[in-house]
Amino acid sequence: MKNNILSVVIPAYNEKNTIQEILKRVQAVNLPLQKEIVIVDDCSTDGTRDILRELEKNSTGGNLKIVFKEKNEGKGSALKAGLLAASGDILIIQDADLEYNPEDFKKILKPILDNQADVVYGSRILSGDAKRVFYVYHFLGNIFLTLLSDLLTGLSFTDMETCYKAFTKKVADSFKHELKSKRFGIEPEITARIAKGRWRLYEVGISFYGRTYEQGKKINWKDGFAAIWHIIRFNLFE
Repeated sequence: MKNNILSVVIPAYNEKNTIQEILKRVQAVNLPLQKEIVIVDDCSTDGTRDILRELEKNSTGGNLKIVFKEKNEGKGSALKAGLLAASGDILIIQDADLEYNPEDFKKILKPILDNQADVVYGSRILSGDAKRVFYVYHFLGNIFLTLLSDLLTGLSFTDMETCYKAFTKKVADSFKHELKSKRFGIEPEITARIAKGRWRLYEVGISFYGRTYEQGKKINWKDGFAAIWHIIRFNLFE
């Protein structure tokens, strides 16, 4: 497979304080690939849309695509729209906040570029790199959800809930039209759908700079309970 273009898919909702900085960081990463950046605004109400419209108006070179959703539906819905709009040979998911460092793209993409992997997850658990100490119930919840997912998929991921998921276009094409989760259930759904294919799966350690609820973190305990149902649903009933 010839890899020429990396699509970086960025779902965004009310991220006016970080959207320009994350775009700058993604653009700054030096890779042996052209970058196509696909930002999906999930009907933000804090001024993010105005910033994105200005960026779209001033964009040159055609490597920036911005999708404006007319209804707020959640990260899963925005991510699906981004995956459908992406045209790259490899796709990677990037959150619009600053919790994940785009410089880690180099480590995540290497197994794919070396033709060893079709899918690579960036694990916050495996990493020996810097990571902010985050809420203990988030940590334990992530461990539990990952273990439950692994038991039903037969895989051995350490961080199923990670934002950083990269896959070849062939892998993305195999599931992107079928995605149903509107909110944070998108993570276990993607994992369940990938597990049903005969793909070469890898994990690499990444850094993590978690933010607090005061800084805009959106996932909560309700999403954790919902994730349990999504893991069961997409592994056993879909």
